[in-house]
Amino acid sequence: MPHKMTKSDNDMTLSAQDVIDFLKQNPNFLQKHPQVCDLLDIPRQHTERGVADFQQYMVRRLREDRDGIIEEAREIVETSRANMSNLARVQTAVLLLLESQSFEDFIHTLTMDCASVLDVDIIALVVETDGAVVPHINLNGVRAVTPGTIELVMKNHDIMLESDMRGIEEIYGGGAGLVKSQALAKLTIARGAPHALLAFGSRDPALFRNGQATDLIMFFGRVVERCFRSWLDLPRR
Repeated sequence: MPHKMTKSDNDMTLSAQDVIDFLKQNPNFLQKHPQVCDLLDIPRQHTERGVADFQQYMVRRLREDRDGIIEEAREIVETSRANMSNLARVQTAVLLLLESQSFEDFIHTLTMDCASVLDVDIIALVVETDGAVVPHINLNGVRAVTPGTIELVMKNHDIMLESDMRGIEEIYGGGAGLVKSQALAKLTIARGAPHALLAFGSRDPALFRNGQATDLIMFFGRVVERCFRSWLDLPRR
């Protein structure tokens, strides 16, 4: 409700009381027009009973804003450092794969050496087989599962991250009890090749969780696919 002016139309000068009366009738004025606060000369301290110390309030708000900005900056820096560290780990793991001297060495590097480099507890390579002979299926680090298992686990996803979970024995074998979070990535090795899955398991229940970026995991999976095709002389997918 607007304040009714009592002064004559020729006298537009406002008194302090006019302003006070207006604010009393429009208590949300400053909330609707916060830019007006920038025009105010805030009292430095309590001058009399009932007068708020706006300066202390503003200082407190500035400190809170500063602390919030510092915390956000710290989180951004920590996230950037973590991303750079993860990128460096993946690059090192890829170089190790490329240096493999044989297919058996490649599998050992993938499932053993890369686990340490990528800071996970276990890496498993899962291959579906219907009982037919699949070359190299008996290599350490390669686990055979029945057809349909990978799709059942992946639930129509090409990549999946899970936290606070229990490891699946079909994927991790005897190490399943250690796994509390995991990243799973489908592998498309070649046309006609058995379905395969690359599994990263960690004892840290929060290392992998839904919502995290998956670009590095996807890249590593694509490298593994190409290494398979190269070592086994398979056609492109």
